Amino acid sequence: MKTLEEIEKLREQKRQELDLRINTEADTREKHILVCHGTGCTSSKSPKILENLRKIIEEKKIENVRVIMTGCFGLCAKGPIVIIRPEDTFYSNVKPEDCEEIIQTHIIEGKRVERLLCKDIDGSIVNRLDDLNFYKKQKRIALKNCGVINPEEIDEYIAFDGYKALGKVLKEMTPDDVIKVIKDSGIRGRGGAGFSTGQKWELTKANEADQKYIVCNADEGDPGAFMDRSILEGDPHSVLEAMMIAGYSIGSNKGYIYVRAEYPIAVERFQKAIDQAREYGILGKNIFGTDFEFDVEIRLGAGAFVCGEETALLESIEGKRGQPRVKPPYPASKGLWGKPTLINNVETYANIPRIILNGAEWYSSIGTETSKGTKVFALGGNVNNIGLVEVPMGTTLREIVFDIGGGIPNGRQFKAAQTGGPSGGCIPAEHLDTPIDYESLKTIGSMMGSGGLIVMDDTKCMVALAKFYLEFTVSESCGKCTPCRIGTKRMLEILEKFTTGEGTEYDIYRLEKLAANIQKASICGLGQSAPNPVISTLKYFREEFRQHAANKECKTNECKALAKITIDAEKCKGCGLCQKNCPVEAIQGEGREARVINQDKCIKCGTCLSKCPFHAIG
Repeated sequence: MKTLEEIEKLREQKRQELDLRINTEADTREKHILVCHGTGCTSSKSPKILENLRKIIEEKKIENVRVIMTGCFGLCAKGPIVIIRPEDTFYSNVKPEDCEEIIQTHIIEGKRVERLLCKDIDGSIVNRLDDLNFYKKQKRIALKNCGVINPEEIDEYIAFDGYKALGKVLKEMTPDDVIKVIKDSGIRGRGGAGFSTGQKWELTKANEADQKYIVCNADEGDPGAFMDRSILEGDPHSVLEAMMIAGYSIGSNKGYIYVRAEYPIAVERFQKAIDQAREYGILGKNIFGTDFEFDVEIRLGAGAFVCGEETALLESIEGKRGQPRVKPPYPASKGLWGKPTLINNVETYANIPRIILNGAEWYSSIGTETSKGTKVFALGGNVNNIGLVEVPMGTTLREIVFDIGGGIPNGRQFKAAQTGGPSGGCIPAEHLDTPIDYESLKTIGSMMGSGGLIVMDDTKCMVALAKFYLEFTVSESCGKCTPCRIGTKRMLEILEKFTTGEGTEYDIYRLEKLAANIQKASICGLGQSAPNPVISTLKYFREEFRQHAANKECKTNECKALAKITIDAEKCKGCGLCQKNCPVEAIQGEGREARVINQDKCIKCGTCLSKCPFHAIG
């Protein structure tokens, strides 16, 4: 068991040793080769890259070079990523067979491997990570250690101020002091609802009981969302430390983290964090020589979207079917096994140690008047720089999509962005300059949600998009209440009519009426927000619904029953690419003449649309 003094000594020693990770001017002969080992890069053979680099270094007997496994760097579109410190050289799309060249050219000869250097969206070569436009407008707080430390080494976490906040809390602050700092910081829950974190802690502390619980909601179910997963994979100790701070604040000695089983890397790394913290005496009894004790267990979820709702999550931890409870009472007074329970999500907890160390004023100076701090987004869809981004609250959607995300690929136009997943709404181009914060998004009919941000270009049909989200909601409904169980099913049936050419103008009215009733009558927040994607698409893209109903037409051709793919003779250059790739030989024409599609043969597969370099097909 390590004392607080021993932890501080270890921190000083390791920080000097690892200074080159964040200090590009570090005076050292040593080099660290950082290899992303998040889920995305792992699926693209980064474990083999890690293995090859270590093997080559050992075979060549190279000294003063370490190969380090890290969490996600954020720029998933460029993965697998390898960064060499202290020079901060950024290699992208690295393959296992590139390892020999990296070691020989960069490490031995001292020259960069030009062909592997990352290129920005404008095609310019990027020598260092910080030179990428992707990172310039970001501010990493929750993601501070991701891509910097080895998440499976507690000593590396300690080196970068890990468990320092816990030590400060236990030695210098009362529980009320801690809660005041959290309240004054202005941080709100990052799980979707945006409730004041400090107020939630205060309410839970105020309820007297012989047992209280701390729960971390890591059941990240929104399509396209991977914020919480990446934090657990890249910096698990930050979440563990925050849960302990929360436990001290409200008077709890027991915590549970609820993680979906589809996150095997996150589960494994968090369990290692628990084991290492126990070994160091940081987790358990008499932490840092005080009378405070705390322990944490992992509970695996089976992938039910509804278990992201806090009371359904509690039911699942208790071993019951995951269904929401009627509220009140709220978990702060009657939660896990009927005891007061504090629930926050992964990203919320990841901010807590930084707030304790840097102060409430520091955190509240970031963001907007009512939305403080930063927000992590999983940026996906039709955008060049797919990845994980963390920006100050108040950053506009335009900045995220075009400055950080690098804009829309293939010369297409921005059409909409979906925030908040199945519970959120679509934001059209007219609102690109909307600041991303809780109130602004609500005003335009969307919501922050947990942080999924899906970008759509002008090839996307908004009717089909609304149908996609309703299909997800219907399949994930727990079935407890009739409005959600039956109402969303009826909405989906109406949307299917639109996509097959059977919808009518009256069906638009029916959709809106059903949506209003579901919002009012559903038991939980997930049911109440289920119609949001339909409501927002009707608000901003009503004409598309009318085209589907009145003209039996889907201009994007996503709705196959309504699709009619044609070639614009003026735009067609006669290159023949569409003709060569058509699987049913439905495209006719010779030489450099404009091609024509035989509508009787066309199966509307869309292959020709994706192959045409001149956007002549639509």
